[in-house]
Amino acid sequence: SKQKCFKPWSYIPDGIMPIFWRVVYWTSQFLTWILLPFMQSYARSGGFSITGKIKTALIENAIYYGTYLLIFGAFLIYVAVNPNFNLQWNQLQTIGIAAANTWGLFLLVLLLGYGLVEIPRSHWNGAKRGYLLMKTYFKAAKLMTEKADAEENLEDIMEEVRKVSESIKYNHPLRKCVDTILKKCPTEYQERMGRNMDDYEDFDERQNSYPSEKSLAKLHKQVIYSVQRHRRTQVQWQILLEQAFYLEDVAKNESSATRQFVHTFHSQEPENKIFQYFYTPTVEWYWECLLRPWFYRVLAVVLAMFSVIVVWSECTFFSTKPVLSLFAVFIQLAEKTYNYIYIEMACFLTIFFLSICVYSTVFRIRVFNYYYLASHHQTDAYSLLFSGMLFCRLTPPLCLNFLGLTHMDATISHKNTQPTAYTSIMGSMRVLSFIADGFYIYYPMLVVILCIATYFSLGTRCLNLLGFQQFMGDSEMTSDLIDEGKELIRREKRKRQRQEEGENRRREWKERYGNRDDSTRSRAVHTDQKESSFSETNANRPLSKYTRSNGRTERDRIELLQDAEPLDFNADSVNDDPLESDSGR
Repeated sequence: SKQKCFKPWSYIPDGIMPIFWRVVYWTSQFLTWILLPFMQSYARSGGFSITGKIKTALIENAIYYGTYLLIFGAFLIYVAVNPNFNLQWNQLQTIGIAAANTWGLFLLVLLLGYGLVEIPRSHWNGAKRGYLLMKTYFKAAKLMTEKADAEENLEDIMEEVRKVSESIKYNHPLRKCVDTILKKCPTEYQERMGRNMDDYEDFDERQNSYPSEKSLAKLHKQVIYSVQRHRRTQVQWQILLEQAFYLEDVAKNESSATRQFVHTFHSQEPENKIFQYFYTPTVEWYWECLLRPWFYRVLAVVLAMFSVIVVWSECTFFSTKPVLSLFAVFIQLAEKTYNYIYIEMACFLTIFFLSICVYSTVFRIRVFNYYYLASHHQTDAYSLLFSGMLFCRLTPPLCLNFLGLTHMDATISHKNTQPTAYTSIMGSMRVLSFIADGFYIYYPMLVVILCIATYFSLGTRCLNLLGFQQFMGDSEMTSDLIDEGKELIRREKRKRQRQEEGENRRREWKERYGNRDDSTRSRAVHTDQKESSFSETNANRPLSKYTRSNGRTERDRIELLQDAEPLDFNADSVNDDPLESDSGR
């Protein structure tokens, strides 16, 4: 008997979802094709005013917008001249949507093919302690090179700023622009330039060596970029050091008999008291040395199974009889029993996994220093806007691909079912049958080739051949960089250990001798008071008493010298030396 369908509590009435999708779709298209490219140029502009930045952004995007208008205009002329075409506005809108989705699907499959393999593999490799530590050493060697390059670039840019600051005096018309540039420079460079500048020297109008406002805007742009890059490499270096020290601690604690996790260095950031209460050294040892590797292996196996299901469904979702796509099979079984909750959960998990595979690849992409998403708030505005453009362009084709996998799109399932809210605003793709029946169905099969290429690291090997160092276990260049990074980490570790030892010795010195110095002073004052009161009654005692007192003071001084330990020299803490501060005593 056929089961009765009950209205679920989360049911949305007809007409609501199409409005929602129409707002989301056209807003994202406006952002990705018009607003975000303009904001990219505005964020990277070196102008000194809002009007100047807007003008620069419009000029830079003139070619970008002009190309779109030229292609669209040529297409309209072709349609108007050709008598075989009789397109209406709705059909023209569908063609525009199809063009955007085609470009997005092309990019989607490329990113999906990488993510389906790399995400399970990265979690599987995450269970290998030696692998993570070697990769961290490799990253350290590369980052040190980038860090040195960023420091050198910053020095060169600051030298140009210094020359400009010295040539343009306080009463020059462009001095406000120079002051704006100086505010973007690091504090130490600002102080250095301020000391070497004489503001009371007038500028000579007869000289023609003054830079123009256009060249100052270019210098302003270079200063913003170089300062941001220098700050990013400094922060990333400190984070990478913490990661390397922690992985080395894990390697040492794996053979610990006490099963207590011991850190080489204490955390510089204050930890949560509740977290410290539950995450004890014993719990940390069991998690890091015993449970975490197995957890990562199990998670990698589960993600690999999901990846296999996605690849199989991408290659077979065009088959409607029989239904070979596993996602479509799951959804159709739930439809027969009217299990609305199961349908929602299955759809959510499917889109969630596809989104992770696609969007995580966006975070891994790096195009030199032009586009790079860095962690810990170190990404520049240009890269953030560029990633926003990619997300806006990838979301509609991702939804379209999901509807194809689950056979909810009538164009693929060839059923006279009620169209979804998403396909209702997309329009009928029958206007472009070669895209609806060809590209949308057979192009996703390319994901198999991309997965095979990612599994054998063909892209990494090609980049390595071109001179871009990539982490490869069988490469001589990789082993050299690992050795270099290991030496860099060892050097930084010794440096930090010396700093902590010096701080501990100074702390012990103050704890050991700070109270004794106070008591010595108080005894001296008390002795002076007693000398006047007992000088007449005890005429023979003062000599012996003061002799013993002097002997005791001398013994204290000898003891201080014997217990003194050599201190590390630190130019910033010379004035904190206890010997120097108490020399008056």
